[in-house]
Amino acid sequence: MVLGRSLRNHHTTRKLVVLVGPQVSDPCQSVLKKLYDEVRLVDVLDSGDAAHLAMMKRPDLGVTFTKLHCWTLTHYSKCVFMDADTLVVSNIDELFEREELSAAPDPGWPDCFNSGVFVFCPSMATYDRLLQYSTEHGSFDGTAIILMRYLDKCGDQGVLNGFFSSWSTADISKHLPFIYNLSSIAIYTYLPAFKQYGANAKVIHFLGQTKPWSHTFDPKTRQVRGAGAQDVAASHSSFLLDWWTLYSAEVVPMLQGHYGDQPFHSGCVEEEESQAGSAASAPPALSSEERKERWEQGQADYMGVDSFENIQKKLDAFLK
Repeated sequence: MVLGRSLRNHHTTRKLVVLVGPQVSDPCQSVLKKLYDEVRLVDVLDSGDAAHLAMMKRPDLGVTFTKLHCWTLTHYSKCVFMDADTLVVSNIDELFEREELSAAPDPGWPDCFNSGVFVFCPSMATYDRLLQYSTEHGSFDGTAIILMRYLDKCGDQGVLNGFFSSWSTADISKHLPFIYNLSSIAIYTYLPAFKQYGANAKVIHFLGQTKPWSHTFDPKTRQVRGAGAQDVAASHSSFLLDWWTLYSAEVVPMLQGHYGDQPFHSGCVEEEESQAGSAASAPPALSSEERKERWEQGQADYMGVDSFENIQKKLDAFLK
């Protein structure tokens, strides 16, 4: 919903299509129908198409097969796929000038592209070949899903990189600038570059296990709370605030209109509730071993105890 609203706010001239699973509630689907030109139900587990047959051979690739359905949108000549955990902060219609398969490098392994944003041309022939490739080769990141959850790997990225294996070497014009898929992980691994180019960002990608909607938000104090200080920091606080500001101001009222008298948890809390719960929700201090483990997983508290300023102070004290 936030992605669709952000695309509309930045005046896209293109049709918007959203792929949803059967678990999405009727009120939510009603809101999506107002934001998108087309809402398509995708469920490979119940379909009788080629994906269902492939699923029986490789049930471990369920998420992958669901995502590959975007290639069946053959009533469009070209599309830009975007994960639901992305936020548009500038018009990106120029992406339609790119060819298949255009994508930005992944921050974890730049010779691979990140499958959160990519340009493609719908084709049933490509769809069938992708399914065949998936069943024969699987996904190199599928088996590592438990170890790499913080990098948001779900199997589809390995399949797509294997299928479009020439992406890294064949045509540099298919390498999207990183501003079209700016991740929080990259911000903190190369902060100087973010300071230099971050203002030009067009798409923010909230990589990681903890998503913006995993938190809560106080519209009065404009504070994001919830999943722990480290997780707020890892999403970059300013972008996380942008996400919640848009959601609370423009999406929640639409949801309230469709839920009517039915209660629903919007994630927005009143100021007094935030103040009452702040002490209880404060994360406990981490041990040295726990901090080390978080560092190794790319989850350092960059906005708090592990900030650049604190690290510099520690180094200065050590050198003295």
